[in-house]
Amino acid sequence: MGLADDLGYSHSSANPLHRLVRWGAGTRPGGWVFSRVLRHLDDAVGRLTRGRQSAPGLLAGLAVIDVTTTGRRSGRQRTSHLIATPYAGTLALLGTNFGQPSTPAWALNLEADPHAVVTYRGISRAVTARPATPAEAEEIFALAGEFYPGYLSYRERIGETRRVRAFVLEER
Repeated sequence: MGLADDLGYSHSSANPLHRLVRWGAGTRPGGWVFSRVLRHLDDAVGRLTRGRQSAPGLLAGLAVIDVTTTGRRSGRQRTSHLIATPYAGTLALLGTNFGQPSTPAWALNLEADPHAVVTYRGISRAVTARPATPAEAEEIFALAGEFYPGYLSYRERIGETRRVRAFVLEER
């Protein structure tokens, strides 16, 4: 049994609203808006539902995990709400940052200290995030594009401007 199964982590099939939101979030304007407001919206939804729902879950049918990393500069614990890709029995993360020019802080934190804690629906597991090999990254992007085509749009927009970090999570 792998991490994805252990946590019960999977994405729902998309209804018409979910497909519309997934498409919109993958556009340049949608990525820009979501990169700035989704974290705050997700915090509010989590508080209102006592952690039972997430904004991406309600709006797009996408499961959200909380990934707690150690800040590379501050040394403080930082929690990010992320969409993971079920991969080879475990989970993988893609540092696309909604196709924005900057690398997300959580990805830089994992590069500095690969130890993290993932939480999904109240179940937490200690993990080590290892960089995906180039072949694994290609596979992860292909799988991620199946449930959320926005990943492919983000990758295309980023192009050669920066390296998209891909991580495979392994339970400790």
